[in-house]
Amino acid sequence: MVEAAAAGTAVRRQGPRLDVIGLGPAGPELMTAESLRLVEAADRVVLRTTRHPAAASLAGAESFDHHYEELPTFDAVYRAIVADLVAAVRSGRSVVYAVPGSPAVAERTVVLLRRDPAVVSGEVEVSVHPALSFLDLVFSRLGVDPVASGVRVVDGETFAADAAGERGPLVVAQCWSRAILSEIKLSADWATSGGAEPVVTVLHHLGLADEVVREVGWDELDRSFAPDHLTALWIPAAAAPVGRELVQLDELMHTLRRRCPWDRDQTHGSLARHLLEETYEVLEAIDRLGGASGDGRAEERAVADLEEELGDLLFQVYFHATLAEESGWFTLADVARGVHDKLVSRHPHLFGDGVGDGAGEGTDPERLDRTWEALKKAEKGRASITDGIPRALPALALAAKLQRKALTVGAELPGVDAEVARMTGWLEELATRAGDGDGGRVRGPTRVGGGGRTHDDLVAELLFSLVNLARLTGGSDPEGVLRQRATAFRDTVRALE
Repeated sequence: MVEAAAAGTAVRRQGPRLDVIGLGPAGPELMTAESLRLVEAADRVVLRTTRHPAAASLAGAESFDHHYEELPTFDAVYRAIVADLVAAVRSGRSVVYAVPGSPAVAERTVVLLRRDPAVVSGEVEVSVHPALSFLDLVFSRLGVDPVASGVRVVDGETFAADAAGERGPLVVAQCWSRAILSEIKLSADWATSGGAEPVVTVLHHLGLADEVVREVGWDELDRSFAPDHLTALWIPAAAAPVGRELVQLDELMHTLRRRCPWDRDQTHGSLARHLLEETYEVLEAIDRLGGASGDGRAEERAVADLEEELGDLLFQVYFHATLAEESGWFTLADVARGVHDKLVSRHPHLFGDGVGDGAGEGTDPERLDRTWEALKKAEKGRASITDGIPRALPALALAAKLQRKALTVGAELPGVDAEVARMTGWLEELATRAGDGDGGRVRGPTRVGGGGRTHDDLVAELLFSLVNLARLTGGSDPEGVLRQRATAFRDTVRALE
């Protein structure tokens, strides 16, 4: 059973348990009396890290600093800490686990502890005790009531995503390096978004003798002071451009549905052709971009075209999501969250928990393809990896996709030499057929059954082999390269006119 601090006093079981306490935001004088009492009575005290001003006051305490030194990511560190804590309690020892600040504020290990199967089942008893957090000092120094002001707290490492669309005010926590401050600074281009650069308040070492609370300009954010793990920022007003622009487009879409007769009359079905047309216009813009390489002015026009066409396609996505929202099915936020979570789950080599997921750079691309297909198949409950491939795909694109899928399940396709030999034979058959006038049948040793192969059979074999040859000789997209060639030929025809 988990005893949340907010739930009040709970009946405690006898036996080994895990008490999670907070070290407070600064020195030991800001620790609670209850935390100090628990430390005094504990069989074992373990610090998440000794990098905290109050840590030195817990004489004889162990720490998990070795995990930070040995493991590659913070997520791996936190999961290892939780595993060690659960194992310690299972072995029959009561443990006090001390974390910086408050265990209820921005403490990932506590979140993971609450989700651990041994804790959820009640096998391991965990009690989380209230403590003073860095936010208490932040709002005290700023003279801000967070409820009245509608303050949001975001993580410095994920500022670009977490602050998207936010107009402030924001507290940005865990700004522990210049690199993080640089990412925060670069994530918002105030000049191009039409807004003034905000003045930021640096909150550094709050509650300590060298406390710093001062304002800095946005452009000086990553070069005016040396941050560490006790650094936070206060941004009274902000809006990351990408978030703001997407929110404005969503608001405009809802306005059009309310006020424009044409937009109000549309359905998913009536919009289908527009979605297809906009998709092809994006493809044409990409082709123009490839053909403009090396020509500065032409490339600039092609880039502008691609930007415009992507906007038109994005509008179609917003339109369909708005229609779904009106029907009570899902919202644009659900769409974004769904694709985000799907991409995370399909990249276990980046976001997985262990070696079995293929963690680490340098993972074999062929293995990643197989993993991707297996995850999709399991996720969708499909009987075959070919399920879900649209039958309406253009034929060359369909052939290329099916060939790629086949390779992930161990199929063997002919190599370059074999394909060239096969295609040569089929070309000879086509040439023979052209001179025979046999009504579409091909004579010779390659005859299938008693009727022989038709002209269409041979053309289909040739095209299918060409798709494989395109992959073998450089991975070209046959649909794309044929479209480029056809476009060039169209220009030739126009010149002849």
